[in-house]
Amino acid sequence: MAFVDGTVVNVALPALQVSIGATLADGQWIIEAYELMLAALLLLGGAAGDRFGRRRVFTLGVVLFTLASVACGLSQGVGQLIAARCVQGIGGALLVPGSLALLSASFSEERRGRAIGTWSAFTAITGAFGPVLGGFLIDHASWRYAFFLNVPIAIAVLVISLRWVPESRGGPADAPVDWAGALLAALGLGGIVYALISSQSEGWRNAAVLGTLAGGAIALAAFLVVESRRKGPMLPLGMFRSMEFSGANLLTLLLYGALGGSFFFVPLNLIQVQGYSSAAAGAALLPFILLMFTLSRWAGALVERHGPKGLLVAGPVLAAGGFALFAVPGVGGSYWTTFFPAVLILGLGMTLTVAPLTTTVMRSAPAETLGIASGVNNAVSTLAGLLAVAGCGIVMSICFNAELHRLLVTADVPAPVVASVESQRAKLAAISLESVAQPELRSLVHQAIDSAFVSGFRRISAIAAVLSVLSAAAAWLMIGGRGSIRKQGSG
Repeated sequence: MAFVDGTVVNVALPALQVSIGATLADGQWIIEAYELMLAALLLLGGAAGDRFGRRRVFTLGVVLFTLASVACGLSQGVGQLIAARCVQGIGGALLVPGSLALLSASFSEERRGRAIGTWSAFTAITGAFGPVLGGFLIDHASWRYAFFLNVPIAIAVLVISLRWVPESRGGPADAPVDWAGALLAALGLGGIVYALISSQSEGWRNAAVLGTLAGGAIALAAFLVVESRRKGPMLPLGMFRSMEFSGANLLTLLLYGALGGSFFFVPLNLIQVQGYSSAAAGAALLPFILLMFTLSRWAGALVERHGPKGLLVAGPVLAAGGFALFAVPGVGGSYWTTFFPAVLILGLGMTLTVAPLTTTVMRSAPAETLGIASGVNNAVSTLAGLLAVAGCGIVMSICFNAELHRLLVTADVPAPVVASVESQRAKLAAISLESVAQPELRSLVHQAIDSAFVSGFRRISAIAAVLSVLSAAAAWLMIGGRGSIRKQGSG
């Protein structure tokens, strides 16, 4: 459910811009509202599963996620959609860490790598199913069906969970819930994300931007203080004394930041600039997902034979090559010679990374904290996307605005048209040209808009490639080989 939703909503963003007039900032908040609540509460969800029953918390999350998905599909405006996405994020925070914790509790250490590889494969195939079907429904019906897709999946998940999944716990059921930590995490992350997104239109000298940025930083500092002193914290800081655990989470932060930041803009590029339909844009990423489905179990088995370090270095390096290839295409050209090579290389890199990374995280934590360990890693990956979407939005906004102005002035576009176009800069490639009557002038301005978007997209792809290389460096320096990971896992 979570993987389908994450991929489908990105494909739906161009339709949302047309249907409800969403700007770049609106689109960011539609993504970020979900990611914000998910990142802030994932740790609480993992801890709650350990204490109160992993299956119980998991099924509660499925129900809440589904109800919020229906509310998203029924939304009549941007505000309602963002509010429903917040609730959806709360449901996701309960179900996402529970899935891996249930797996890890149900399989022995010797079989866990293959089990997690199978988990990765099935999340990949659902991720493939979502964008294609969702894009088809967006093209032929409405973006609302992208959210309604979750309903039949939820019914199947609940039946399977209640009938076949055993209950498990990792801590006492009467342990206190860390509400203070959850509140501080939400306030801290919310303040920083609000500042990053608002700075695109208000600038960094705006008092509200600076105030929320400072408030967010203070709240996060207070969160760390509270967690260090609390008897039963949702984030046990002592877990980061493990070099393996810290290294795996640093790798996650960097690599998933690259993925989240770039993939926010990929559907916008394919649909609004390259002219793909929503279904075609969803299908464009199929090689990435099919590679993960086909090879994830194999990658999980490689960890058992050779340890994670080699895979966690090679995978991100390959992914960096994929991100770099995304910066090559301009406007137009065949998919097979433009985006396919990038998708293929990136998919291979992520396939070599995901199962070994997940196995490393779960083996580096004691058995009684599997839910917390899963929650921490999922929170880090979500936090990475949360910050990357906001940060890359700033990069895209600056690059797009500067390049668009340069191209329009160089082409001697009349000043009134320049003013009309630049007043809609927040829409990026969805800028309306209805006020431009002359066909030749409209074509010229349209080319300038497309070229400006590609210019910004190339810079984001380059940033993603650099982050991927840094994640490989983190693996090389902080994650050990086969013997090290087995020793930590058995301890």
